[in-house]
Amino acid sequence: MSGDRVTKALLFISSLTILLLSAGIVVSLFGGAVPAFREFGLRFITSSSWNPTAGSEQYGAMSFIAGTVITSILALIICIPMAFSTSLFIAEYYRGTRTAGILRSLVDLLAGIPSIVYGFWGFYALRPLLVATGLTDQGFGVFTASLVLAIMIVPYATSLSAEIISMVPAELKEAAYSLGATRREVIFSVVIPSARSGIIASFILALGRALGETMAVTMLIGNANVIPKGLFAPGNTMASVIANQFGEASGLKMSALIAIGLLLFLITALVNYLGKLIIKRFA
Repeated sequence: MSGDRVTKALLFISSLTILLLSAGIVVSLFGGAVPAFREFGLRFITSSSWNPTAGSEQYGAMSFIAGTVITSILALIICIPMAFSTSLFIAEYYRGTRTAGILRSLVDLLAGIPSIVYGFWGFYALRPLLVATGLTDQGFGVFTASLVLAIMIVPYATSLSAEIISMVPAELKEAAYSLGATRREVIFSVVIPSARSGIIASFILALGRALGETMAVTMLIGNANVIPKGLFAPGNTMASVIANQFGEASGLKMSALIAIGLLLFLITALVNYLGKLIIKRFA
């Protein structure tokens, strides 16, 4: 058997394994979620009621879906200007300098910090600061969780965007300079359009990270099983409610939590699919 055939066979087996694992995850989640959907139907998705009392159990995922979407989108909104500016600083304005090298190393360091460390920082530093400013009474709420989420995903988006921007061919920029373009014109008329699809992809990946984040959000969002009534109101996300209640769940409640996990899986897959469509549109 030739080396090429062995390599091809190994690659095929690896790809097939990934497909089987993905299918296994979906099947397992779907199987565990069936009792909840059988009991509540589509009302499980549209209802925000969450009552684990035996004999009158009612479970609905809407409040957690709303909390997940609100915190993730708000985190992305905060992240975009910070990550985009930093990536331009590293990859274009100060490219090749010691300052850019130090900043890139710092970004990589921040990307490797465990999420629970960000949660502790938010709990012991950011939350008291928000209380001191009078924005919120206890410092728990959607805004606090979103702000920490934004800080968490900035390094990912920055690192990927900077890498994409640095890959723009030098010939394109030199041609623009030869025609009399200024540095700002080169960046906004040549560099950014050339790297546009990659930059968009970096923010989509950052959004995916925010959607599934658990510990930092759990420590800061307030863990209230209601749809948030404002940016500084408490709430819950799909990941945080699973983390809080999975250990003590059984029966129908366990099925409801698994169903929430299935919905989170589907939402993340939908975001990735829409991201690919956006990338194709702007590529």
